[in-house]
Amino acid sequence: MRKRLPVLLLVFLCSFTLLAQDYFPKNDGVKTTDSNYTAFTNARIYVTPTRVIDKGTLLIRRGKIVAAGNNVSVPDNSLVVDLEGKHIYPSFIDIYSEFGVQKPAKKGRGRRSPQYDASRKGFYWNDHIMPEKNAFDKFDFDTKKAKELLQAGFGTVNTHVADGIVRGTSVLVALDSVDTYDMRILDRETAQHFSFMKSIASAQNYPTSLMGAMALIRQMYRDAEWYAGGNAENKDLSLEALNANKGLPQIFDAGSYQNDLRAAKIAREFGLNYILKGGTDEYQRIREIKATGARFILPLDFPEAYDVSDPYLAGKISLADMRLWNQAPGNPAALAKNDIPFAFTLAGLKKTSDFKSRLIRAIDYGLDKEKALEALTTAPAELLGKSEIIGSLKSGSYANFLITSGDIFDKETILYENWVLGEKHVVNKMDVKDIRGEYNLSIAGKTYTLKITGEPSSPKPELKSDTTKLNTKLTYENGWLNLFFAPDKEETGFQRLSALVTDPKSLSGKAVLANGSESTWSATRTSGYEEKSKEDKDEKYIPETVPVTYPNKAYGFATLPEQENILFKNATVWTSEEEGILENTDVLVKNGKIARIGKDLSAGGAKVIDATGKHLTAGIIDEHSHIATASVNEAGHNSSAEVSIEDVVDADDINIYRNLSGGVTSIQVLHGSANPIGGRSAIIKLKWGLPADKLIYKNTPGFIKFALGENVKQSNWGDLQTVRFPQSRMGVEQVYMDYFQRAKEYDAGKKSGKPYRFDYEMETLAEILNDERFITCHSYVQSEINMLMKVAEKFGFTINTFTHILEGYKVADKMKAHGVRGASTFSDWWAYKYEVNDAIPYNAAIMQSQGLNVSINSDDAEMSRRLNQEAGKTVKYGGVSEEEAWKMVTINPARMLHLDDRVGSIKEGKDADLVLWDGHPLSVYTIAEKTFIEGALYYDYETMKATQKVIAQERNKLINQMIKAKSKGMKTQAPKKKDEKHFHCDTEVYGI
Repeated sequence: MRKRLPVLLLVFLCSFTLLAQDYFPKNDGVKTTDSNYTAFTNARIYVTPTRVIDKGTLLIRRGKIVAAGNNVSVPDNSLVVDLEGKHIYPSFIDIYSEFGVQKPAKKGRGRRSPQYDASRKGFYWNDHIMPEKNAFDKFDFDTKKAKELLQAGFGTVNTHVADGIVRGTSVLVALDSVDTYDMRILDRETAQHFSFMKSIASAQNYPTSLMGAMALIRQMYRDAEWYAGGNAENKDLSLEALNANKGLPQIFDAGSYQNDLRAAKIAREFGLNYILKGGTDEYQRIREIKATGARFILPLDFPEAYDVSDPYLAGKISLADMRLWNQAPGNPAALAKNDIPFAFTLAGLKKTSDFKSRLIRAIDYGLDKEKALEALTTAPAELLGKSEIIGSLKSGSYANFLITSGDIFDKETILYENWVLGEKHVVNKMDVKDIRGEYNLSIAGKTYTLKITGEPSSPKPELKSDTTKLNTKLTYENGWLNLFFAPDKEETGFQRLSALVTDPKSLSGKAVLANGSESTWSATRTSGYEEKSKEDKDEKYIPETVPVTYPNKAYGFATLPEQENILFKNATVWTSEEEGILENTDVLVKNGKIARIGKDLSAGGAKVIDATGKHLTAGIIDEHSHIATASVNEAGHNSSAEVSIEDVVDADDINIYRNLSGGVTSIQVLHGSANPIGGRSAIIKLKWGLPADKLIYKNTPGFIKFALGENVKQSNWGDLQTVRFPQSRMGVEQVYMDYFQRAKEYDAGKKSGKPYRFDYEMETLAEILNDERFITCHSYVQSEINMLMKVAEKFGFTINTFTHILEGYKVADKMKAHGVRGASTFSDWWAYKYEVNDAIPYNAAIMQSQGLNVSINSDDAEMSRRLNQEAGKTVKYGGVSEEEAWKMVTINPARMLHLDDRVGSIKEGKDADLVLWDGHPLSVYTIAEKTFIEGALYYDYETMKATQKVIAQERNKLINQMIKAKSKGMKTQAPKKKDEKHFHCDTEVYGI
């Protein structure tokens, strides 16, 4: 394992590097070393953001800061530069850069030959894990880009190859275009980099999803621990590098608040401390972001306003996207206000020159200037563990500093010089007199109006005779102004004016007229220059920020719902229990639980809701759903038991709110059907407004998705037909036999007490064998249903639930004999693909008649909010009673999910997940008026209608803001509609 050098020793060695070439022979002149000092005096010096010296002196020598203060002793052999009225700042640092390194070329995947195995020998089994890579090996100093960065105020960058899930180490580079690599490279291995994105250089399929990437990272860390313990039989260069890099800062490219929380979840599990490269939306869940304890790297790529001049196109923009434009510039201020450490990065900006205007915008939105300077200097240095050498003007640091005309964050401030490693890089000449403004120019008895704009070092002229604009050119170098113009439209000749500028208020000099005769000219300034560029207009317009809601989109809550004690009076109560349907009955809710059921109950201080003529039911439970998730299939392998939908729950999905409007309170979010053994499911309550981890049920049995049929053997994958095993129904059976045999052997080895390699996939399958995890199986054809039950019996467990189960009516007796806990089916879907040609709408009734526990599920975001109506169809098809039909969407799915002791019926002691309907709950005309979860009101019909008006008003306000922004010169983007993703079992089988 490599040993890291202590910081002080590193500083010493870096200092030594600056001197190391002294022993090189000199054949081109004398060998005397320049040992002079340079002293910058009378400047306002920002040693750190919190330590500022007025009228101070900065002393440097041989690329290092010697001293900074008011009483610095200036040696005799010093070059003294008087910076009266100027400011000195540490040069900026970007610790998330791709400077000088190129991403590898994209490797295409064969249309019919996907890559399943790794292409490298001696490395980790997955090509997207590359901790052994080093950006230094791919680095080539980019002089042109370095100039851009220097002009923006940056002196140091931490650069890496932004490719892969584990990307290897970054290299710390000084942007000194004068010196050579031995000087520029401050550290060859600065930080280890991670992301959730695969490498474009590899065609290896796995992972195809976000949850797959998370599972892969977890397994990698487990394998690294196993390898470090000396247990591996073969050498693995990737795991060796990963273990060796543990002492480096760990930077994770997350990119959004949701992925921030996902990366932080992994960090907690393994005791890591990721530095998260975030997005522009952390403010939306700032409490949860703070709770991660993570430090951040923030981009400044705030979204541009939309061009909403076309009302039709404006209607395509979501409220969430409008809000992001309005709110995102306040993201840095939100983190600062909550004491969350962060540094800035240029990543994401289209042009480096946009940096200053974006930064000023963040300051206009409330970011303190001191915190802004910290985020560009001391904070990034601290994150990298390099505070002793960069990020400040303390003694011993590299001489990386800026000289400016004033406050670095003032839009009118001029950056004169950017010194890196003690070498001067001129951005704007410091001795240039600013001649910008308006003048009356007199020559040969005629007066013109001269307007000079542009930058001080490269001014632009506009000359008019009366109202006629003349053809004019101007140069301004080394204090000399030269002006050429045609005095008339015919342009028969040019008049040439020159002058040495001593006083910009009054210019005068020699002139050569168009006829060749000599004369004199003079110009008197009538007004100073006022910046009126588009960028300034952009910065000056700060629209009123609209409030954040939870979630931060349409129908989000301004304040989160709270539990209430409630008494429902005189309702028709559908208990879904033996008591059946109770007329004119009261239900009392206390502390989130159903406390009492009966007539004429006392409120005892509880809020009273008059439910006369209305129906009260338990919340609907959807056993098979794919809403509220960021991805649904991990299709890279034929088994993905290691992945979990819990990792990718999307609490901001609008379908949560829509489901609440249909009386749904709990769902099982299932993995898709891309493979025989899918991923672990997430069982959630639809607590709209709460973060993802607060939706997931606690202390419940685990579930996993299995699948049979056409999807898993890839018969319907079209042009992307692959060669992945299995390709037949026979192969599907063998997948199960093989994996369960392996799991059985793994479990035995684990229980033996001997050392074993922890395997998330095998752990999950062993849980099934030990009755600790239960299977929900996607199924259609009777032969396959029989097959899976026989496999289960061979290994000593039972199938918990067959879902879809559209040929269940053919094998209901066998399912009952096997001990299947539930059959979850569609009400009347059939013939949408070949393997469901035998489906009938009487399926649910027939299976129930055989004693099976039957539920109606959705597998569809639209159907899930109409499950009350889907249940009603079973009354028509098969003559199921209304009460039994209602149980198919309440207590029956609760039993399948082993949650019937907590939800699914109205019974004393159960969670108060309740729905108040304005009529018969199975009717297509009935509306869910109120939906409660644990006694908190998450949906109210009247509130929803009022909110629609509020949303319309907010949209109009934001549209007017964007129209004004455009009129002020702000850049805009074309309106675009983001299509909603409606996941089904077969969505994303082709990968991401």
